[in-house]
Amino acid sequence: MFRIGPYQFDSKVILAPMAGVTDRPFRQLCRQLGAGLVVSEMVTSNSELWGTRKSSLRLDHTGEVEPIAVQIAGGDPEMMAEAARLNVANGAQIIDINMGCPAKKVCKKAAGSALLKDEQLVAEILQAVVAAVDVPVTLKFRTGWSTEERNALRIARIAEDSGISALALHGRTRACAFTGEAEYDTIAAVVQAVSIPVFSNGDIDSARKAKAVLDHTQAAAVMIGRAAQGRPWIFREIEHFLVTGNELPEPSLHEVREILSSHLRELYCFYGEFMGPRIARKHAGWYLQTVPDSELFRREFNKLETAQAQQDSVQRFFEQLIKKEEKAA
Repeated sequence: MFRIGPYQFDSKVILAPMAGVTDRPFRQLCRQLGAGLVVSEMVTSNSELWGTRKSSLRLDHTGEVEPIAVQIAGGDPEMMAEAARLNVANGAQIIDINMGCPAKKVCKKAAGSALLKDEQLVAEILQAVVAAVDVPVTLKFRTGWSTEERNALRIARIAEDSGISALALHGRTRACAFTGEAEYDTIAAVVQAVSIPVFSNGDIDSARKAKAVLDHTQAAAVMIGRAAQGRPWIFREIEHFLVTGNELPEPSLHEVREILSSHLRELYCFYGEFMGPRIARKHAGWYLQTVPDSELFRREFNKLETAQAQQDSVQRFFEQLIKKEEKAA
C-alpha cells in the first residue's frame, strides 16, 4: 500500500502517537486489532531526563512487532540528532519528529507545533536528524501556527528536501488545538505537492469517515488518535471497510469485556501494582464512556486501588450488561 524507507505496509490505518495514551500495552493491542503501524509516545530530546521512570517506560519496546516507530520532540537540532541516535541504539527502526503537539508546556519550550513559526529551524532539525541515523525519519505536523499562517505546503517541501520519508498532517493549526473541525483541503494540497507518503490525521472516528477522507485527500493512509481511546477495534473496522466496502458489526459485550480485561492485565504488568490500577482508570473510562448507565460504575471503579478489585468489578459489570441484553432479546 505504501512504504516508509525499507518497510512496506499493507494496512492504511496508523495509530497516532499520544502522550499518556500510546504506551506499549496500548500499541500492542492496536497492532493486534488491525493497526498497520503504531507510534510511541513522545520522548523528550533531552537525554538527561531519560533516567526518569516515565521516560524509561516510554523507551521500553519489549516484544513489539516491527518496525518500531519512536517519536521524539525538541527544538535543538543537535539534541534532536542525539536523541534519534540513542533511540535507534535502543531499537527504534523509524524516528518520528513531533511538530504537531499543541500543548502549551511543549510549545513554551519551542518544540511541537511552535516550531512551525521558524521554517529555518524546521529545516535545520530535519536535516540534522536525517543525517544522524540510518533509519527512515518521518514528520508529524499541523497545517500551521494559526489559520492566518498556514504554511503546511512550505513545511512539506522543506521536509521532502531534507530527506524525510513520510509526513503525517493534522488538519488543524496550533491555535486551533483540538477545537472546531479538522479541514482536509490542506492535506490534499500537500499530497499533490510532494512525492513521499502523506497520512491524514484529525477527526477520523469511523470507517466511513476514513474512506471519505482518503478519497478527498488521496493520502496514503489515515492516522487515528483520540478515536482509538476505548475503541481499539476501530483499526480493524476501518481496514475491513476499505477492503470490502462493508461495515463490521460492533463488537459484542463479551468481546469488549475480554479486550478490556486483557488490556488492564497488560497495564498492571507494565506499570506495576501501584501505578497500574491508576493508569487503568482512564482507559476503563474511555471504553465505557458510550455505555448506557455506566457513570456510577466508572465513579466506583476509580476508587479501586488494586488490580484484582478492578478486574472483579469489570467482570460483574459486564455480567449485568450481558444479562440485560439477553433479557431484551
